[in-house]
Amino acid sequence: MEPLISVIVPVYRIERYIGICIESILDQTYKNLEIILVDDGSPDRCPEICDLYASKDSRIVVIHKENGGLVSARKAGILASHGEYIGVVDGDDRIGRGYYMSLFSAISESGADAAVAGFTRDLFSKSQVILNALPSGTYEGEALSGLYKQMLSCGKFHSYGITTYLWNKLFRREYIFECQLNVDDGISIGEDAAAVYPALLKCRKICITDNCAYHYRQREDSMLKLSKTFRTEAASLRLLYRFLSNQFSSYPSEYRLMQQLDDWMLGTFIIRSGGVCGFDGKLPEGFPFAADIRGKSVAICGAGTFGQQLVRRMKEAGEYRIAGWYDEDYREYRRCCMDVDPLHEIASCQFDYVIIVKLDRASVEAYRRQLLDFGISNQKILAIEPSDEIRRQALHIYLNEAVGGDLN
Repeated sequence: MEPLISVIVPVYRIERYIGICIESILDQTYKNLEIILVDDGSPDRCPEICDLYASKDSRIVVIHKENGGLVSARKAGILASHGEYIGVVDGDDRIGRGYYMSLFSAISESGADAAVAGFTRDLFSKSQVILNALPSGTYEGEALSGLYKQMLSCGKFHSYGITTYLWNKLFRREYIFECQLNVDDGISIGEDAAAVYPALLKCRKICITDNCAYHYRQREDSMLKLSKTFRTEAASLRLLYRFLSNQFSSYPSEYRLMQQLDDWMLGTFIIRSGGVCGFDGKLPEGFPFAADIRGKSVAICGAGTFGQQLVRRMKEAGEYRIAGWYDEDYREYRRCCMDVDPLHEIASCQFDYVIIVKLDRASVEAYRRQLLDFGISNQKILAIEPSDEIRRQALHIYLNEAVGGDLN
């Protein structure tokens, strides 16, 4: 018989989607599954739906608990699990029929301790396939050491080698169990990374695949990043930074884990702050989105998480004038009641600067080429391109001045 795979599904306020998620797991070609549905005190009909499915299939186990957040739910699930392998599926997502068979085959054929997949991002009627930056293949020995040197940051600013998500990976039990239980319940941003990267560091062999059968649902309500104040979010990120710093401290310096963490965390801080800081409205001298645009008329190019946060923080600061907001996927954002226009309309907008609200270089350059084709001067186009020294200064501000006190 095939080894048992335990699939943990945290469930909270997703009654519209949980049935689709469960059915996609039940429909797997890999049949020896233990499906653990963790009702995290959901106030809707999710508890009833979970119990109904459990009555129909003996592979399903339901845990009802008081609301404690995602980390708490995953811990409850992993403690109740019996599988030789552990996987996680978020309750509003779905997986293709061959998802777990493909990941199990990758592990069994290579002898790996973990299989890392890509995923498909489903946004309304559109789907986008997303792969890891590191190429597919089996990593061990020197190749595994090379993977560790690039898994959080693979050479370009805010470009990680292996995606942070827990749900597009399958681990042998002994490599993820303690790592998940060790995650601080207070971590509310980067919960996946807090378990994933320490678990990968324990592995002797890792297999990266091009499997993209995990379908991450970009819901309308999750597209709208209704954040807390940035000071509150900075405190949460500081907790994550401390946690991962401690986890990485025992590994060889040649892995560059702390340098990678700094780079990754700075990118996350920039996204959450919108790049305009938010404490006193300042960033280190020479950092884009600071003095260059204060009091100027700016057009925003990009309406994802970063773009939404930038618009929000600029409005909070009251020192910036937003001339227009543009995105190629404007229809999807309008459906979420966001005032976003088609990218080509930027050609008729009057502004001092246009900000490309992306961190990865490929996306920045793709947008830059389009803007240049519209006749926009390159001198008017801004993007995040901080030097190493400015990055260090900015990270110090985010980690220390954001919440007060010294990081140590």
